[in-house]
Amino acid sequence: MTISFIRTLMLYAVVILAVRLMGKRQISELQTSELVVTLLISDIASIPMQDSGQPLASGLIPIAALVMFEIVISALMLKNVKFRKLVCGKPIIVINNGVVQQNEMKRLRMTTEDLSEQLRQKNVFSIQDVAYAIVETNGKMSVIKKPEKEQPTAGMLAVPLPDNGIETVVVSDGVISDFSLQLCQKNKDWLDGVLRGQHLSTEDVFLMTANTKGDFFIVKKEEGK
Repeated sequence: MTISFIRTLMLYAVVILAVRLMGKRQISELQTSELVVTLLISDIASIPMQDSGQPLASGLIPIAALVMFEIVISALMLKNVKFRKLVCGKPIIVINNGVVQQNEMKRLRMTTEDLSEQLRQKNVFSIQDVAYAIVETNGKMSVIKKPEKEQPTAGMLAVPLPDNGIETVVVSDGVISDFSLQLCQKNKDWLDGVLRGQHLSTEDVFLMTANTKGDFFIVKKEEGK
């Protein structure tokens, strides 16, 4: 029992390391090669987890090989456009200048319901509002509305907007994030000064956000928490 637990823990750590080495992507953003490697790694890791009679190396070596292959393939795709198209395919335009491309939809085996659903996920509720819709190589759809259907921006209206910079969580449940402080161009001295002005310590703070302009927002911990 103990051996199975240790083997599972080790394989869990190896799979996390493997996914980290392949890069940070959500499942919906995985390219074809990345999705295949991810599925294979999960299957391979499950074998030595379930069968303690299997040598641990029988899981670790294939996982290491798959990660190495994926890194090499990713490097080749960066350098060779033809190889990238061969592995990942290419984007397909399903609405071109307002015209639905029926042949391309058949090629993708995409129904009109699928098209409408993906447009709704982009906050587009009428096909007539779309100038271009492109199915990317990861399966997600990019949508460009017709100019007259786009919402006006502050730049179009010549309305100046204040730039408050990026807002980050600098304190989470009493713990200071050095990375977030650096991201909003602040330091611990600034943070200590703000908390002293509010008669608080970091242990009293459940959530604190700040931006590069120096604006901050604090949520205190509830009593007894």
